[in-house]
Amino acid sequence: VQLVESGGGLVQAGGSLRLSCAASGSIFNINDMGWYRQAPGKQRELVALITSGGGTNYADFVKGRFTISRDDTRNTMYLQMNSLKPEDTAVYYCYASLAYVYWGRGTQVTVSS
Repeated sequence: VQLVESGGGLVQAGGSLRLSCAASGSIFNINDMGWYRQAPGKQRELVALITSGGGTNYADFVKGRFTISRDDTRNTMYLQMNSLKPEDTAVYYCYASLAYVYWGRGTQVTVSS
């Protein structure tokens, strides 16, 4: 299973970005998928996840601002990020849970004040 993130970049505070995570390989029976992030000097933290049934869960610090979705016909997951804040600056990693947990390499999101 390979996961490739895209869509990161530099944006001003209050702006928006949409991250994508494209999955390929033996991707049958993916359970939940989601996004983590890691800021410099901090631990990796869960941002949002989405189950195979479409249920979602968000970290409190992104509720109301971020939306996670998945398109199984395209084997792609998305993270729509609105009202971005400088504290959202981090490397964002997608993961997919099957028999094992697979990770992408990450995409940098930088929010300037």
